[in-house]
Amino acid sequence: QVQLVESGGGLVQPGGSLRLSCAASGSIFRINTMGWYRQAPGKQRELVASIASGDSTNYADSVKSRFTISRDNAKNTVYLQMNSLKPEDTAVYYCNVRYSPSVGREFGVWGQGTVVTVSS
Repeated sequence: QVQLVESGGGLVQPGGSLRLSCAASGSIFRINTMGWYRQAPGKQRELVASIASGDSTNYADSVKSRFTISRDNAKNTVYLQMNSLKPEDTAVYYCNVRYSPSVGREFGVWGQGTVVTVSS
């Protein structure tokens, strides 16, 4: 019942910036951890960044100091600000949200993916 809608991907030159958004809707009692994953051609899906309900964050080493994850709890939305983009950042980016429909239960849901291409 809970769905995620992603937006913000596109084509950008090396050194450029993009901002990804992911909005959750449905029967949500509480959103716990929100995160961004990516999958490049021929590679496994990997965690890029995550943010907990207390706003603590975690980043992959490859994106530290370049990417920033944030959340707007009032809008049930998570963002990923990507700066100084490199060709190796090219991938399909997926939003993941872990939420509780009620006390004591937790589920995860994935967004549809948004394509980020960094190329000159």
